Amino acid sequence: MGDIHRRGAVTLGITALVAPLTLALGAAPAHAASCTATTGTHQKQVEKFLGRPVDGKQSTADCKAVKAFQTKHGITPNAGYAGPVTWGVMNLMNKQKAVGKNPNKAGKCPVNKGRIACVDLTLQLSWIQDGKKLVYGPVPVRTGRDGYETRTGLKKIYWRNIAHHSTIYDVPMPYSQFFDGGQAFHSANVSMWNPPGSRGCVNMTKTDAKKYWSLLKNGDDVYVYGRKPGT
Repeated sequence: MGDIHRRGAVTLGITALVAPLTLALGAAPAHAASCTATTGTHQKQVEKFLGRPVDGKQSTADCKAVKAFQTKHGITPNAGYAGPVTWGVMNLMNKQKAVGKNPNKAGKCPVNKGRIACVDLTLQLSWIQDGKKLVYGPVPVRTGRDGYETRTGLKKIYWRNIAHHSTIYDVPMPYSQFFDGGQAFHSANVSMWNPPGSRGCVNMTKTDAKKYWSLLKNGDDVYVYGRKPGT
């Protein structure tokens, strides 16, 4: 038990610099704003995504629908303007949906190593496989923003803490499973599509983080590849 505590203390010292910041920084609350009458740069694409009449012209109803989407996912300012950030989130959602239940179709994640957690930075998706068998997912994740990218490559889970909490930043990180320095899978109480992203960790919903906790253990492989949009 003493060894576990010492090991945990060392790891906490390493992770405090990066991991505790990954939960909510950058997830600024949506600013209160009235609807804009300005037609957005991606008006038609956004209208189509939201099931609105596709005419490329901003209407009051269009603005309210866009504003609601922006507010839900922490996109600021949430004034209903159909700009590149809003469309970027929607476009990513479309690409994620198109993956279906075959996330490793291109064979980029090595699945000949037993149980492995794969993280596709390009599509912001993660899943768990046993060989060719898809065990769980794919699920949307929120990875490192520009300058704090989630590091790519083959790694292993080396430390788990179900109730990890940073005493420096006072940030909870439930269901933390660390796999690379201060970078870990953990639950985050923000939208998985909230820009610009984490400070390096792989954020997940509470449901998905709990499932990963139950399916993974120390020593299991993690493979991170691709490049997050905007980094």
